[in-house]
Amino acid sequence: MKDIIEAAGMVLSAMPVGEYDKRVVLLTKQLGRITAFARGARRQNSPLLASTRPFTFGTFSLYAGRNSYTLQNAEITEYFEGMGTDLEAVAYGCYFAEIAEYYTREGVDESQMLNLLYVSLKALLTASIPNPLVRRIYELRAMVINGEYPQVFQCMECGKNLTSGKYRKQQGGMICLECRGKDYNTVLVHDAALYALQYVVTVPLQKLYCFTLRSDAFQEMEQVVEAGVNRFIDKKFHSLKVLEALQIDKNPVK
Repeated sequence: MKDIIEAAGMVLSAMPVGEYDKRVVLLTKQLGRITAFARGARRQNSPLLASTRPFTFGTFSLYAGRNSYTLQNAEITEYFEGMGTDLEAVAYGCYFAEIAEYYTREGVDESQMLNLLYVSLKALLTASIPNPLVRRIYELRAMVINGEYPQVFQCMECGKNLTSGKYRKQQGGMICLECRGKDYNTVLVHDAALYALQYVVTVPLQKLYCFTLRSDAFQEMEQVVEAGVNRFIDKKFHSLKVLEALQIDKNPVK
């Protein structure tokens, strides 16, 4: 009799295997990111049918094999049912899940990334904060968890604390307005955008999605985060192409 392992987590992705099975990628608190096979999960009467859909969150009962796990049972506490009727939210959610999969590993405590993904999916389903802002907050905080992210607190030249300045895309950090130096390929960042960036880096997770920005401040923040993604994440995500296509369709260039 194999020992059953209980792991709290979320389904990042699922794909069919054979005639009735599924292969799922789970991000768990106890085991990190793992691969598990769900036998018979594609049968209509399977108790694993609903619990192996992407974004389902709960406690998964597994037993370990040589190279993967087998999912035996699951107690789901959150299905994120609103995602099913919001194509844009699904696209963002898939992108978030891809980033989580990119950053996480098996056998490592991934509770920070799991919790970030959970609150970010919740934020997608609320009307209080625009989805493009949710995306940039998620990207920045994911980079923070990984330990490589834009430096937005001190001037790279003189070291003083900043309330505004210029972000150097190639160096990944800020300079103050008084330090000219090599300030080519920079983004001018005013106080509102810089405060938002600093807030996302440091705030407790439960307060992460508690603000909005004016369009001009958001554009500055977006440029900094985008530059950070290009500098610190060396992968192109398939789901991002889908998301960008949806946004083009929604807001066609005139």
